[in-house]
Amino acid sequence: MSLPFFDGHNDVLLRLLRAGASGGAARFVDGTPDTQLDLPRARRAGFAGGLFAMFAPSPEHYDFEDFQSDKGYSVPMPPPLAPELAQDATLKMVGVAEEIETMSSGGARICRQSEEIRDCIDRGQLAMVLHIEGADCIDAEFRFLDVLYVRGLRSIGLVWSRDNIFGHGVPFQFPAPPDIGAGLTEQGKALVLECDLRGIMIDLSHLNEKGFWDVAGLSSRPLIATHSNAHRLCASPRNLTDRQLRAIADTGGVVGVNLAPCFLAANGLLESAVPLEQVLAHIRYLANHLGEDGVTLGSDFDGVMMPDEIGDVLGVPKIFAALEKGGWSSRSIEKFALGNWMRVLRQTIG
Repeated sequence: MSLPFFDGHNDVLLRLLRAGASGGAARFVDGTPDTQLDLPRARRAGFAGGLFAMFAPSPEHYDFEDFQSDKGYSVPMPPPLAPELAQDATLKMVGVAEEIETMSSGGARICRQSEEIRDCIDRGQLAMVLHIEGADCIDAEFRFLDVLYVRGLRSIGLVWSRDNIFGHGVPFQFPAPPDIGAGLTEQGKALVLECDLRGIMIDLSHLNEKGFWDVAGLSSRPLIATHSNAHRLCASPRNLTDRQLRAIADTGGVVGVNLAPCFLAANGLLESAVPLEQVLAHIRYLANHLGEDGVTLGSDFDGVMMPDEIGDVLGVPKIFAALEKGGWSSRSIEKFALGNWMRVLRQTIG
């Protein structure tokens, strides 16, 4: 039986939404080769649950490869997204998640509390926690925040890699530090406090460094980066400096290791040939700075290409096997796979 694990980030809802007329939810429940994650493969791999991101894409599209060279890359940051476009896309993705819940006949459930996640795991159900990647859909009065909270929203990344009324994202660049641009706006600081009051987890993964420190100074909850890696090993501004890692450790927070090659490889390139050893190098580095209670998984399935040795969700057990071969205890691997996420979810969403 596969080791159960919880994953900090996937973009499957957007993939399924784009499938649209061809029945995205049904394809997830029945299985589809067009994604890196579906219900049948999740069961086989031990994928017990995760944060299911709702990302509203920009009308502007930039091909990563067009801006990549052997020296790195610098992709233009899209302009802010119109709130009505973001709201429409987000509600449609909530609908996809609800359709999965209905069509799976008990095989998957939207969870609003950590106890529900644990109950799903015990029952062999897939636990879906709804997450916004970029709060572009949230209005300054937070009315839409309450609408989404009722539907199950329990985690928010304040920005994606574009600016909004709450703060400034980091562009897709390499090499570059995360200290790019201003921090949170006054509305962004208010959103942090509103999330703390409601029990909505705040994700730091796309936030620039000044925004990171703004959240650190405001939030009473553990600091969490759902899908980021170590900047010392891969100098992407999406990755975390040693100082940021110390701050996360001080709050008992976690970092979910991102499996995207461009956030793993020392050269920062988006190439699937990055070896599994580079994933392990980031895990070891993060564990050395955060302790074994602070590192977990944040795959980014269906948002990026995967390393060849992992491929899709069925490749995750290879990470656990490699950690065991490298001398990690079964208890430490269980923390990485599930325990660390369950602890911080109890402390954030309740």
